[in-house]
Order: sequence, then structure tokens, then C-alpha cells
Amino acid sequence: MVRRSTLDRGPQSDVHDGGSDMRAPRRVQAPGAPDGPPAAWRGAGGRWAVWALRVLVWVVLIVIGVRGVIAIVFGQTTPSRSAGAAAGPAGPSSPFPSGLAEAYAQQFASVYLNFSQATATQRAQQLASFLPNGADSQLGWNRAGSLSLESDQVAGIDVQGAQHAVVTLLARVNGQLMELGVPIYAANGGMVVSGEPAWLAAPPRITPPAPAAGNPDFAAQNALTLQLPAFFGAYASGDSATMARFLVHGASVAGLGGAVTYSAISSIYVPAGGDTRQITVSVVWKIPGQVGAAPAQLQMTYDMTVVSQNANWYVKSIRASAQSTGQQS
Repeated sequence: MVRRSTLDRGPQSDVHDGGSDMRAPRRVQAPGAPDGPPAAWRGAGGRWAVWALRVLVWVVLIVIGVRGVIAIVFGQTTPSRSAGAAAGPAGPSSPFPSGLAEAYAQQFASVYLNFSQATATQRAQQLASFLPNGADSQLGWNRAGSLSLESDQVAGIDVQGAQHAVVTLLARVNGQLMELGVPIYAANGGMVVSGEPAWLAAPPRITPPAPAAGNPDFAAQNALTLQLPAFFGAYASGDSATMARFLVHGASVAGLGGAVTYSAISSIYVPAGGDTRQITVSVVWKIPGQVGAAPAQLQMTYDMTVVSQNANWYVKSIRASAQSTGQQS
């Protein structure tokens, strides 16, 4: 075995130390110099900082992504302060004022559908408040003949945007039923009839389907024919104390307060069934008139819900009937 020379027993080489492992060179310190601060540790702590930064970046990206998906799904948009200020309450995004336009068109029709040669100048002056500047003062009328509006009601409205719509009126003119389409333009809180109206056909008269053949309960029908006259007498006068004797416990029916008086039951239909029935009754009312004159009479039809209790029938409700004429037997 070869022994190392005494001269070789000093500090070993930084490059070779009993093997082939490569080591980082040691820091050489001058003799007598004070010990310096230890070198900074670059172990696991540095890696933890990197991972923490990566996690933060991913969290930010996920939050941004989620907010974007929510905005797409629910149609949310970031409001623009300048756009909102420019639009204001009467901007293009405001809904069309349908209720006001319907009333406006009805007021317009009261002028437009009334004309005669004697009132032509007055009509032109009144129409001017509904028309844009420069419009025909008579709006298409040739100043001949006459037209008389008897009544009109709003039938509907076709909104065609935030500023345009056509209001349809159902009117009776010179004794004839018709519809009138009135174009309306609205903006900045105001409106105007933007063009000539259109005369349209009234709804045609149709025939309802024949009522289905019923299976009347004649026994119940006879019993109710005897009981209901007293109820309708109290119903006409508004006598709540008397009406209460004919009502199911807990039911409430408001009387007519003397607007009419009872005359007769002209027909009654009671279907077969259980203790609760939906019946139809036609009643003849007397209409108050001049003293000494024969009173007018008017037949009206009601649907009623009645309940059988202790061999008697009691009224639960009364309402206008949707049954076709002739339903009763």
C-alpha cells in the first residue's frame, strides 16, 4: 500500500476528494479575516414561493373565466356610463308608451271621424294638434259630405319598435261598425299621428257551435224553479238578509241594489250529477222607468253553482253565463 507523503497531508484538493464526485469550490477566506455571513439558502423555500405565485395566477384566471361564462349565459353587459347618460329616460331603449298611445289615438278619432261642411274649419284646427307640421289640414277629407262617430273603443295595439305603433279602434260610424288603424310615432315624451289612418273591416259575425245535448235532472230542476224566485227577488233589491237564507254557509253574493226588479224565470237547466251542480238560469228583469208607464223588461242569463243540503238547494255563486242561447231546456 502506498502511503501518502507528509507533504500531501494538507488540505485536500477542492476538485478531487476520495472519488470522482465534482464539488463546488469552497470560498477561500484570507487568514485572520473574520467569518463572513453564511451564504443564502436556496433550498425548498424558493420552490414554495414559485408554486404560491403559480396558484395565485391560476386563481385569477379562473375567476376571470367564470365571470365571462356567467356574462355570456345571462346576457350581462358592463354598463357604459356615457351611453346611459346619452340615452336617458326617453332614449331609443325606452319601451313604447302603449297606454298613452291608445288614449291619444282615441282622442284623435273623436275629431277625425266627425266632419261636415259646417264644421270643416273647426275640424282642421282640432286636427292640427295631432298632426306633424305641413300635414294636410283635413287629413284626406275632400270637404264634402259628413261623418258622425257614435262610439269607439281601443281594440288593440301593434307595437313596431320603440317609437312606432299602430293603434286599432273599434268604432261605430254613421250606424256602421268598423275598425280604424291609427299610426302613432312617439319620442322624447311626445307623440303624433304619423300618417293617414286606415279604415278596416269590423270583426265578422259568426255562429257559435251548437250546445251539446244535456242530460237534465228534472227533479232538481223543479225544486230550484220553486226556490230561486225568492233568491232573485232579494238579489235584485240587494236584500242581503234575505239572500243569506239561500246561500251556502260561507258564500258571499253582492246584490244589484234595486237597479232592477224580479219578474220571472224564463228557463232553467240543471244537469244530472252529485250534490254540487253548475246550472244555467235565464231571468226576466223589470227596468225602472217613468211612473205610470209600462216598465221595460230584459231577459238575462246566469251561470250558478248550487249545492244540495238537507233536501234543499243553496246558492254558492252567480256569474255571467258563457252558454249559447238555447242551452236551457
